[in-house]
Amino acid sequence: MDAPQVLVVITTLPDEDSATALTRALLEARVAACVNRLPACESQYWWQGAIETARELPLLIKTTRACYDALEAVIRQHHPYDVPEIVALPVQAGLPAYLDWVVQQTATPGGNGNARAGNDAA
Repeated sequence: MDAPQVLVVITTLPDEDSATALTRALLEARVAACVNRLPACESQYWWQGAIETARELPLLIKTTRACYDALEAVIRQHHPYDVPEIVALPVQAGLPAYLDWVVQQTATPGGNGNARAGNDAA
């Protein structure tokens, strides 16, 4: 397995409901093999000329380069922020069986390795 084809995508959500809905949409669209919801954190950032502080729920999303565009589309469709954080980090190394699993889980049911379009996600 070529590790750099696997990505970890990071995004943050403002509340439990939006985090749950986005997680479900990503998994149902098969653009993510796994989504880890981390404990809430405090984020501080510039927004519209002022420093803001917000409680956010980080998500770590395991996917592949082949699924990235569809995954980004699902996030943008379901995310409540005007400009959501969507950052993809390449996995440089990992357990080969796990990396293979990520690829297998983001394949269509037919197993051709291409994710379905995000528009059919609930």
